[in-house]
Amino acid sequence: MSISSINYSSSILGAQIRNINQQLTDLSTQLSTGKLSQNYAGMGTNEGFAIAGRAQLSNIAGYTDTITNVNVSINLANTALQSLTKIRNTVQTGSANTAQDLNVNGQTIAQNTAAAQFGSMVGVLNTQTGSRYLFSGTAVNTQSVADAGDIINGTTTQAGFKTVMAERQAADLGANGMGRLVQTQPTPSSVQVSEDVAGSPFGLKIKAVSSTLTGATVSGPSGSPVSFSVDLNGVNPNNGDKLSIQFTLPDGTTEQIDLTASTATPTPLGSFAIDASTPVNPNNTATNLNAALNTAITKLANTSLVAASAVVAGDNFFNTASSAIGAPVNNQAAPPAPVTGATALSGASPSDSISPGFVAGDTITVNGTTLTFVASGATGNQLNVTDSIQTLLSKIDQITGTSKPSTVHGGSITINTDDAASLNITTSNTGALSSLGFSATPVTATQPPLRVGSSPASSATTLVNGSATTVKWYLGNDGPGSPRSTATARVDDAVTVQYGAQANEDAIRRQLQAIAVFGTFSTSPTGQYSGGQVSALSLRVTQALTQQPGQQRIEDIQTDIAMAQNTMKDATTRQTQAKAQLQGIIDQAESASPDQVASEILALQNALQASYQVTSNLAQLSLVKFL
Repeated sequence: MSISSINYSSSILGAQIRNINQQLTDLSTQLSTGKLSQNYAGMGTNEGFAIAGRAQLSNIAGYTDTITNVNVSINLANTALQSLTKIRNTVQTGSANTAQDLNVNGQTIAQNTAAAQFGSMVGVLNTQTGSRYLFSGTAVNTQSVADAGDIINGTTTQAGFKTVMAERQAADLGANGMGRLVQTQPTPSSVQVSEDVAGSPFGLKIKAVSSTLTGATVSGPSGSPVSFSVDLNGVNPNNGDKLSIQFTLPDGTTEQIDLTASTATPTPLGSFAIDASTPVNPNNTATNLNAALNTAITKLANTSLVAASAVVAGDNFFNTASSAIGAPVNNQAAPPAPVTGATALSGASPSDSISPGFVAGDTITVNGTTLTFVASGATGNQLNVTDSIQTLLSKIDQITGTSKPSTVHGGSITINTDDAASLNITTSNTGALSSLGFSATPVTATQPPLRVGSSPASSATTLVNGSATTVKWYLGNDGPGSPRSTATARVDDAVTVQYGAQANEDAIRRQLQAIAVFGTFSTSPTGQYSGGQVSALSLRVTQALTQQPGQQRIEDIQTDIAMAQNTMKDATTRQTQAKAQLQGIIDQAESASPDQVASEILALQNALQASYQVTSNLAQLSLVKFL
């Protein structure tokens, strides 16, 4: 019998020592790195939670980067919008100033300021963050607004606003400078005034006439084109008797001329002389009335009408939002007056209603949705035949989902839509549709600039699509939907914010338009009516820059993007809390406690020392010692 020598490497004791050494190595690595293992296999059963936590942390890091970038864009947009507000206040303060001293260019200091502020506003609207234009909607790589010089002065191939304004002024004044009105004396005792062409969008429109002239006969306004006449019938009016005529201007405002019969010498301003010859000749009084009326109409045309023309030219050039604009129409009142939102869709004459009107059974189909007229008790997609134009427009707006309500202004109906390509309105009663200012063909939205339709402008009778010949001031995206939805970002697992903006939004466009009108208009420094023109224009610009109820404001845009910032702030707060919780889960699953590791190392070292001692003793064992 023989006793084999002890082989350390193959013994059970040796394997145990190697295992202890490996544990010591692993624990030393844990102590130095703070991690349970350098690979997933050694992490234990909780590593699945840690892996999921790391994925969520990665998502949060991505959201954090997105929020940071979006905040940069929003802060820049908000700064730009604040600048627009300051520009508005500066120009409005100047336009409200009554000083009308004209320089050699026929402008006031306030107008010069407005021209400079227009350039500043264009620069603000072309603000970029990186290569992204903030006010271009989805067209982030496209300049938002054309260069200020091109907008005002045009290019070599396209007309700018200055040309459009000059054409419109010539068309509104007419060849005789009387606002497209024709004044005659049909008989020695009478005076007649008529519009030059029925349905023309230009010039003064006769709205109403009233008289206290003793013995006189007043006829109209009526007819096509509309006219009125005053016949003294061979009788002198009494001192203080008055003739009043109301006119509607192209911008929808109303002006009134009052002429008082007077025996005073000299004849006071705003009066006409009663004949005092011997014998008295009332026909001379009619001649004096004719002359005074001519003077008053000419002054009105060359002051308020010129200012209104400039304002409407601004609308023709800048207001290219998606809309269908009807021709100005009158109701069937006595005398007829421009339709308003309160005008009924049918009614007996004379009344504030359209003629011909809608009857029960008629239909209007808007983008495939049919509205049906009933005698009474309308519900859902029905309208009472006695409902107002505004009720009809509200129904249409509900169907189109427009962000800008449709309006009635100056007898003209504007149907707004966010998507020009989609609007389609047809009816079974084309006559009633015509009474609303729209032709028998389907009503569709258009968005071109409007130009005077023929040359010479002073005899033109139409406005036409000027897209091919006119500078396009807004160059960004103009598609359907809210401008805010043109820029979106996901900032949390189930949270998306919208922060887009467009330079053609109503609040921005109206401000840009008003400032352009004020800064571009000029007149003769020494003209007879120059002061009156600038005064009337200043009043209109001041009003245009004053916020009206129901209109979008620059502050509304700021509020929208501030809401996006608040949403991101809330998301950041939640994500900060989630990060702490997720990191705790990961640390619990993957981290090694230094105290526990040190304790385990000490225990293993003691065990290893004991193993070495046993191994040493066994290595010295002999047969003699064994026996």
